[in-house]
Amino acid sequence: MSSLHKSRIADFQDVLKEPTIALEKLRELSFSGIPCEGGLRCLCWKILLNYLPLERDSWTSILAKQRELYSQFLREMIIQPGIAKANMGVSREDVTFEDHPLNPNPDSRWNTYFKDNEVLLQIDKDVRRLCPDISFFQRATEYPCLLILDPQNEFETLRKRVEQTTLKSQTVARNRSGVTNMSSPHKSLAPSSVNEYQVLPSGCEAHWEVVERILFIYAKLNPGIAYVQGMNEIVGPLYYTFATDPNNEWKEHAEADTFFCFTNLMAEIRDNFIKSLDDSQCGITYKMEKVYSTLKDKDMELYLKLEQNIKPQFFAFRWLTLLLSQEFLLPDVIRIWDSLFADDNRFDFLLLVCCAMLILIREQLLEGDFTINMRLLQDYPITDVCQILQKAKELQDSK
Repeated sequence: MSSLHKSRIADFQDVLKEPTIALEKLRELSFSGIPCEGGLRCLCWKILLNYLPLERDSWTSILAKQRELYSQFLREMIIQPGIAKANMGVSREDVTFEDHPLNPNPDSRWNTYFKDNEVLLQIDKDVRRLCPDISFFQRATEYPCLLILDPQNEFETLRKRVEQTTLKSQTVARNRSGVTNMSSPHKSLAPSSVNEYQVLPSGCEAHWEVVERILFIYAKLNPGIAYVQGMNEIVGPLYYTFATDPNNEWKEHAEADTFFCFTNLMAEIRDNFIKSLDDSQCGITYKMEKVYSTLKDKDMELYLKLEQNIKPQFFAFRWLTLLLSQEFLLPDVIRIWDSLFADDNRFDFLLLVCCAMLILIREQLLEGDFTINMRLLQDYPITDVCQILQKAKELQDSK
């Protein structure tokens, strides 16, 4: 480890040991990348995403309260519906004249269960192919959810619920991709069939199952948006970061902590996923056009070339909606997110990162025809994210 890196770690530790965290100082340090040693990145992200307050004294009580709240969500939204369904075969108490599986009433518990299954099937399909370039999400977690995998009670897991469901795949084809494919050409697809996955021993669960639970509970608590394809790509890097925390005490609670950080992050970017808001000032169309208007200010020649026949939605939709999580390998995505989370106007900075990506390949774009340029933008050629972030910072400073 270089002396410079050791010095950076010490700078972070100095800021984080203060009774009240100096947020501006933390942002300034984090913008240039957060060391992963000692769980620094996990802690900094929790502060930058407003999960932990700036007062250190309150961390223990807030974490305990939030983690217990998440356990309550598990009981109400996963364990209880499973128990109710299991009881139907015994007492049939849930099957009444007023409420039965064929009841069309939207308030019916049965109807809710079946609707939830539609959402769950889409989530399941997406989380199984999360980050296929690494094996992490297919491996067993060290900390399976004991609340659900209780050996004394055979509660229905979401995986069992998916396996038992007979919904046809066309009922769950809800996505937000429009004309743009949400998956990147860089990334090979993982197997899609439930049966193609190795079955883990009883009492174990894979990391993707934890992510599935997080997304399902988020969908239940946020029925206005529920689940939209692409949210899996947002929660994945968050969960990976927290689930690889070297501090075992924090790693054990990666699921609950990820849920609340994901919820806070989604509160800032959820408008990107709501189709009815596309053309409003907070919608994704406005933000995509902002990429081009920013480029126009920074590089008129390149703007005029792209504006001829490449609409920003052909590439910027995925870049902006998924926070570049599909354009780079996971460690590089995490490094980009250090800077995004640290910036006070984090999503204004994202627009500058997108502009920097265009400007850094300007010569190829200026020479290329439509086909070549689309290939460059759909499968971005530069892998050095520090170069991209440095260029984005130059653009920010040149305002």
